Amino acid sequence: MHERERWQVIRAMLKQQLLVRIADVCRATGASEASVRRDFSRLAEIGSATRVRGGLEAMPGSQMASSEAPALATRSFEISRTLNVAAKRAIARAAVALCSDGDAIIINGGTTTFEMGEFLRERRLKVLTNSYPLAETLIHHSNCRVALPGGEVYREQKLIVSPFEEDAIQHYSASRMFMSAISIGPLGVIEGDPLIARAETKLLKRAEKLVVLADSSKFTPRGSLVVCPLSRISTLITDAEAPKEALDMLRDAGVEVMISTETPDEVAAA
Repeated sequence: MHERERWQVIRAMLKQQLLVRIADVCRATGASEASVRRDFSRLAEIGSATRVRGGLEAMPGSQMASSEAPALATRSFEISRTLNVAAKRAIARAAVALCSDGDAIIINGGTTTFEMGEFLRERRLKVLTNSYPLAETLIHHSNCRVALPGGEVYREQKLIVSPFEEDAIQHYSASRMFMSAISIGPLGVIEGDPLIARAETKLLKRAEKLVVLADSSKFTPRGSLVVCPLSRISTLITDAEAPKEALDMLRDAGVEVMISTETPDEVAAA
């Protein structure tokens, strides 16, 4: 994760809890303690926060201390969209190939799952998604029926997240949920923000099978919140650069692993 991405995560964390410790950021970003210490020092130097022993504290009255704009402790949608574009498109195409017209599916918010929108243009499915850019794409450029959950809009991640256990999705039933995540590890699907983890857990309850979309970069440890164990994953779609030990781990857990391939057009587009 690059410096400006870490800063974005740190700022989002400070909006939520006002005091952030080095260990918190290391778990959320996968960065070393030395890198996070430098980030803290730099943010303190430019007046964005106050350096305290072992952590960083939001300054009273600062933008980071304000509760007006909700924030999540993850990368912004726009930054994530620039990463591993060709691999994400190939993975998304393979995911859509698993769908049949008439299916009811769930697609969580994320930049890999967002790429499914282009390949769903000619399909007729029922789609529940908490990604409002994906919903907009499907509404204007597909024949799919689209449902959105209730909740608060998080602009940077372009998500709709509900803090309530009982909401409109409790009556939805899907054959598959397509999910992206911050990382995949021995404990399962990992997220970096508690609100996102909770929202995905709720969505997952409404689906029979889980399909995880994860490019090869997602096997680097990041985040600390387990959404579900590996045993809950039916299929994981990744690219040819995924580490062999990670794929062996998944297969040993009973997960079907699919390797997507990039077309020449996708390579050129990236």
